Amino acid sequence: MSAGVPPHPGNRAYVPVIGLVRFSADVRKKAISIGVSMHPYKEEDYFMKRTLSVLLSLVAAALLFTGSNTFAASIDLAEQSTLEKIIKSGELRVGFEAGYMPFEMTDQKGNFVGFDIDMAKEMAKAMGVKFVPVNTAWDGIIPSLITNKFDIIASGMTVTQERNLKVNFADPYIIVGQTILLNKKYEGEVTSYKDLNDPKYTVTSKLGTTGEQAVQRKIPKATYKSFETETEAALEVVNGKADAFVYDLPYCVVFMANQGGGKLVFLDEPFTFEPLAWATNKGDPDFLNWLNNFLRQVKNDGRYEKIYKKWIQSTDWIKNVQ
Repeated sequence: MSAGVPPHPGNRAYVPVIGLVRFSADVRKKAISIGVSMHPYKEEDYFMKRTLSVLLSLVAAALLFTGSNTFAASIDLAEQSTLEKIIKSGELRVGFEAGYMPFEMTDQKGNFVGFDIDMAKEMAKAMGVKFVPVNTAWDGIIPSLITNKFDIIASGMTVTQERNLKVNFADPYIIVGQTILLNKKYEGEVTSYKDLNDPKYTVTSKLGTTGEQAVQRKIPKATYKSFETETEAALEVVNGKADAFVYDLPYCVVFMANQGGGKLVFLDEPFTFEPLAWATNKGDPDFLNWLNNFLRQVKNDGRYEKIYKKWIQSTDWIKNVQ
């Protein structure tokens, strides 16, 4: 048998023949009688098998190399996470705009308080770092996150597809919707947002918010006035300079209890669906994973319920922020 040529499968001896060789019937019969296979063997088959073996080895090596690179890239991604930076710095910098009751406000002593503030403090405690509040104007809050002025936005921000193009959102921590504070003179005349879809009604909300978007999309025929703060927009109705104020349910509940008595009518059925969530910079799955697991934990160990009752279900805190 030729050196380097593999044996033909089977029990009989094998005679390698290059090419498709034809044998006479007598030769075939004689060969069969002595147990020699006359099956033609192609030298090309041998080299094809060798070539395939080499190619498979190269593919395996490439996969191993790729896997190593992927593992290294995963380590780099984890090291670049905001979570790692927070741990190394010992600070959790939280961006928000004070004034959105009851989520973030300033009390009489100048301290930042509210639902989002307490939740952010629990985050910092769970990380073992210091809570650092960063009060920021609403129209610049996303650019400030992107340029690393703080680590996370916790400011009653509604998840929208437009915002999601710029930032990532953790799972929603509360669901709200837009409601209406109506000047009392329209009690009975206006019973739904649809009734306000007329140029004769002046509707207010805060600039750059989902309240403003709700007015523009749901009641586009109304005369719209935007304000820098939600308080200014609501007071415009209280003072008789506008007919209705559109804003998130929690804020309207608080404002009604605090300043709406005898002056406003509260249409408290939300006419939009708005999940609020924490925002982070894009490309940071580790931080999002941590936030989602943190939220799941506090919702099941009693901490979330305690904060919710304190700021959402109760209005006892109002006297401390006036």
